[in-house]
Amino acid sequence: MPDVKKRWRAWLRAIHRDFGYLAIGFTLIYAISGIAQNHIEDWGDVSFKATERTIAMAAIPPTTPEIVAVKSVADAVGLGTPTEHARAGDELRLDYANGSKATAILGTSETTVTIQARSRRPFIGLANWLHTARHKNAWKYIADAYAVLLLYLALSGIFMIKGRLGLKWRGTILITTGILVPVMYIGLAGGPDAQKDAVASTTSGEIHSVPVGIGAPKKESPTPTLTPTQEPDVKGPGSAVLVPLPPDDDP
Repeated sequence: MPDVKKRWRAWLRAIHRDFGYLAIGFTLIYAISGIAQNHIEDWGDVSFKATERTIAMAAIPPTTPEIVAVKSVADAVGLGTPTEHARAGDELRLDYANGSKATAILGTSETTVTIQARSRRPFIGLANWLHTARHKNAWKYIADAYAVLLLYLALSGIFMIKGRLGLKWRGTILITTGILVPVMYIGLAGGPDAQKDAVASTTSGEIHSVPVGIGAPKKESPTPTLTPTQEPDVKGPGSAVLVPLPPDDDP
């Protein structure tokens, strides 16, 4: 029994090491895709690469039946069967499930087709796809297992080292710091409700609420000024009524 008590930290470190190796691949996927999703407003959707090209094909007169024109353009584009198509005069547009579009200008001499394609990037596109486990029946359980691995790595790391470098001194300071960072951010930012109000005020151009710690000037109503054609209204302070001037030829 004393030997077991002496070696439990060694077993804890060994399992922590092996689980850390196992979690490296998952951590790379979630860390890189998490950074990309955090900056989607700055960088845009980095999962896909957008390209545009124009091709010329045989003439398709505007009087061609729509079904025939759709098949001819789809065969020339080579992106498969479109999910939707629309026609307006001599313009024919094809939409595809992956977000690609093809716009053809029909003509009697030549038909030009502009293809706007989207292709998923090799690594970051797949990492972003895996980052959200919704609608992925098998992957969500794999993601749950990775979350359990992270919990073990976090909790086991607390007790791996004893003494001043462990939980008694240094570990307590770092753990407290790691907890205080999100708590302080929530307190200063006001939480999710304040964020919704800030987005709404940015959209409407009016200030509806002020997050904690951030001041905002009061919105004052403008004071009415009187022109020579106005006089105070005795019915209420600050109001004014318009008095028309007499015509020039009035005695």
